Amino acid sequence: MVLVDQTHSPQPKSSFDLSVYLAERNAEVGMALDSAVPVVTDLEKIYEAMRYSLLAGGKRLRPILCLATCELVGGTVEMAMPTACALEMIHRKSLIHNDLTGMDHDDYQRGQLTNHKVYSEAIAILTGDGLLAYAFELIAAKTQNVPPQQVLQVIAHLGRAAGAAGLVGGQVVDLDSEGVSEVSEETLTFIHTHKTGALIEASVVCGAMLAGATPSDVLRLSRYGQNIGLAFQIVDDILDITATQEELGKTAGKDVQAVKVTYPSWWGIEESERRARQLVEAAKVELATFGEKAEPLIEIADFIISRTPDGVTTPSKAPEVADLSNLS
Repeated sequence: MVLVDQTHSPQPKSSFDLSVYLAERNAEVGMALDSAVPVVTDLEKIYEAMRYSLLAGGKRLRPILCLATCELVGGTVEMAMPTACALEMIHRKSLIHNDLTGMDHDDYQRGQLTNHKVYSEAIAILTGDGLLAYAFELIAAKTQNVPPQQVLQVIAHLGRAAGAAGLVGGQVVDLDSEGVSEVSEETLTFIHTHKTGALIEASVVCGAMLAGATPSDVLRLSRYGQNIGLAFQIVDDILDITATQEELGKTAGKDVQAVKVTYPSWWGIEESERRARQLVEAAKVELATFGEKAEPLIEIADFIISRTPDGVTTPSKAPEVADLSNLS
């Protein structure tokens, strides 16, 4: 678990409205994704399958983190948008493959039938492959006004996060741990810092790299990303136990059915919630040096742990972004 000194002064209230920020950024990313993956004549099936999962709603947390971090260190939304879209493509690829019968075997994702239930297992596998490959093509071909060396750094960092050293490796250890009665806390943390946390951390770091952040700032933002990534997964584990399928938009109780070790099974729900809050506080400490400019990232960190079993956030936010049950 990535933690640092949590001693910090409380931040004064501001006029920043997270609900408006998320809604605006979500809409921008949605339009960019829609434009990036049009249906291609003679290949309608695969492009329709890619669009089916890619445009299936959700809060698009990872691309928003990329955009926010790029702006934080002096970049623009425009220079980060191809990478932001690539992050969402990789995330959706991971969901498509994770839902397959040989993996977590789920028939629903975000309240709709999973890709393989609509297009077949074979097409779902190829859909994920297509999204993964196109993600890197998009960064290389469409990133503008960024020095080539910084684009290469982003591609390398994202490739590591998406591959065997990151998301894929975490998934492998997760599958190997199913039904095993003596999974250690260290193994559990390894699974989630790789399977879930690696792509969230990359979302933050890649935005910073695009804007030319200093190595020290990249390190701070990496720690921020690692902490919120693990906090996100702890809350996910809690909701798998406490929420319904309607609230989650996917099958509830899958972890128990698969006999997976989770944070609630290790610590209990109350302690898991405390640990998630602790991680978020540690993440926010890493942003202190950026001052008021870090407010979007601070608010997003709090947003991640505000999910509750009834699918609403604890802060009073606008209803159109208050339902966090599909935040994944």
